[in-house]
Amino acid sequence: MKSRILRGAGITILVLLAAGVFWLANLIWFRPFNIDHFYDRVFLQYALKNPEMLSSLRILPSWADWYNDDLTDLSPAQDKAMLQLSKDALETLRSYDLDSQTPQQQLSTRILDWFLETTVNGERWLYHNYPVNQLFGVQSSLPDFMAEQHQVNDEGEAEDYIARLSKFDEAFRQLDESLRLREEMGITPPTFVIEHVLNETRNFIGMAPQENLLYTSFADKLGKLEGLDEADRARLLERAEREIAESVYPAYRNLIAYLEELQPKTTSDDGVWKLPDGDEFYRHMLRYWTTTELDPSEVHDIGLREVEKLQAEMDAILRAEGYTEGSVGERVLALSQEERFLYPDTDEGRERILADYQRLIDEVSAGLDDAFDLRPKAPVEVRRVPEFKEKTAPGAYYTMPARDGSMPGIFYANLRSVQEIPRFGMRTLTYHEAVPGHHFQIAIQGELEGLPVFRTMPLFSAYTEGWGLYAEQLAAELGFQEDPYDRLGYLQAQLFRAVRLVVDTGIHAKRWTREQAIDYMTANTGMPQTDVVAEIERYIVMPGQACAYMIGKLKIVELRERAKQALGDRFSLPEFHRVVLQNGAMPLAVLEDIVNQYIADAQART
Repeated sequence: MKSRILRGAGITILVLLAAGVFWLANLIWFRPFNIDHFYDRVFLQYALKNPEMLSSLRILPSWADWYNDDLTDLSPAQDKAMLQLSKDALETLRSYDLDSQTPQQQLSTRILDWFLETTVNGERWLYHNYPVNQLFGVQSSLPDFMAEQHQVNDEGEAEDYIARLSKFDEAFRQLDESLRLREEMGITPPTFVIEHVLNETRNFIGMAPQENLLYTSFADKLGKLEGLDEADRARLLERAEREIAESVYPAYRNLIAYLEELQPKTTSDDGVWKLPDGDEFYRHMLRYWTTTELDPSEVHDIGLREVEKLQAEMDAILRAEGYTEGSVGERVLALSQEERFLYPDTDEGRERILADYQRLIDEVSAGLDDAFDLRPKAPVEVRRVPEFKEKTAPGAYYTMPARDGSMPGIFYANLRSVQEIPRFGMRTLTYHEAVPGHHFQIAIQGELEGLPVFRTMPLFSAYTEGWGLYAEQLAAELGFQEDPYDRLGYLQAQLFRAVRLVVDTGIHAKRWTREQAIDYMTANTGMPQTDVVAEIERYIVMPGQACAYMIGKLKIVELRERAKQALGDRFSLPEFHRVVLQNGAMPLAVLEDIVNQYIADAQART
C-alpha cells in the first residue's frame, strides 16, 4: 500500500514537473498561455538585449546583475535581430483573441500593437539614422552612461565598471561596422555633424586618463563607498586608468580615423530628403514621433498658425512694458540680454541658477493640490549637464528615477552660457522638465502597479513631450506666471515649440538649408544664437522628433476642452489629469479614445 502511495506521489510530481516545463517552454520560446506573461516576455526580451538600460532602470533584483559588466551590442546583426524580435512579437500578439481580454489587456494590446507595427513598418529605413552625431552619439552617450547611470554601491559594481571600460573597444568595433554599412548605402550625416563629433572626440581623449570623466567620476564613486580601504581604492583606480589608456582611448582614435576618412565624402545637405527614399522616410518619422497621420505640409501649417497667434500676445506684452522697436524676436533677444535678467558668469552664478531651479520646484510642488490628486512618490532634483557634453547638448532634459529608489528623477540644466538662461524663462522650463511636467508624468508612469512593464516606460514622445508642454500652460493657468516677464518667458517657450514645427518640416520636407532654419528660428523666437544653432542641428539628426511637443500638447488641450464642454460643472481638473496620467504614455489616438470613454462614463453617472 505504502509503495503504491509513494509511486502515485512520484507520478504526480512528474506530471507537475512536466506541466511546469511545458508552461515554462511556452513562456520562453512559444506562445504564453496568459497574455500578461506575453507582455512582460516582450519587454524582457528587449531589455535583456540592452544591459545599459537594465543598469539604468535597476528593475532586476541585485543578485541578478549579470548584465552589469556588459555594454549594449551596436552591430548591424543586432539591429536585424531586434527587428526580427519585433516581427515575431507582433505576430504572436495578434494571435490572441482581443474580445476575450479585459479592458486593461485590450489597452495594453492596442498600445503594444501600435509600437510593434510602427517598428516593423520602418524596416526599409532601419539604417536611415546617424548613430554618431553631436547630440546623442555613442561617443558621448556611453561616457555619460558610465558617469551618471552606472552605480557603484559595492566593490563588485566597481569591478563591473572596470569591465565595461575594457569593452569600449568591442563596442566601437561594432559601431565602425554599422557606420561603414551606412556609408555603403549612401547614408552619411551632413559635414557639420562630422566636424562637431571630431572636435568632441579629440577633446575627450586629449587629456591624461586620470583627468578624463571616466576616471574622475569613478574616483568620486569610490570615495563614497564605505568599507573600502585605501589600498583597494588605489588598485581599482589604477586598473580603471589602464583600461582608459588601453581600451577606451584606442577605440576613440579608431573612430576619429574613420570620421577623418569619411569627412571629405559628406555634403552640406541637411535634410533627410537627400537619403534614399528620403521623403517617405520623413513621413514615417513624423508618424513615429507624433503618433498621428499628419503629413509634413499639415504640420508646417499648424506651426505657422501657432507662431502668429503666440507672437501677437507677446507683442502686446512687450508694448505694454515699453518695448516697441523691432520684431518680436529682436525685442525678446534684447530683453534677455539685460543685466537684470542674467546671473553672473561665474561658478557662483551657476550654483545660484541650480538653487533657484530647486526653489521653483519646491514652490510649484506646494501649490498643485487643486489640480492633482495623483503625484509621484519619487523626488526630483536639479543637476548640471556634464560639462564634457554641454556644448552640443540641449538646454535641459530629464531622466527618470531608478525603479529601486536608488536614484531620483533628475532635471539636467545646461549651464554652458548664462546668456541662455534669462530669469524670466526659468519658471516655464522648471514646469516642463520637473513639476508638473516630465517628473510628474514619467515618474508616475514608472510607479504604476498591476500593468505590464512596457506600460511603465515613456515610449511615446508626442504624449510625454506633449504633457511637458501642457504642464507649462497649466502652471500659467494656475497663477504661477503672474509677472508679465514670466508670462513672456512662458509664451517664448511655447513659441519655440511652434517654430520647431516650421523648421523641422522646412529642413526635411521643404529642403531648407541649415542656415535658413537658423535664420527663421532666430528671427521669430529671440533665442540666443548659440542656443538656436544647437537646436537646429538637433532637428537635423533627429527628424520629426521636435514636432512631437506641440502636436501632443495641442491634442491634450483639445481633449481637456472637450471634456469641459461635455461635463460642464461636473468637470474635475484633478480627475482629468488622473485619466491622462494613470495609464502611462500611449499614441494620441488611443489617449483620445480613453478621454472619450471617461466623458461617456461621467455623463452616465449623472
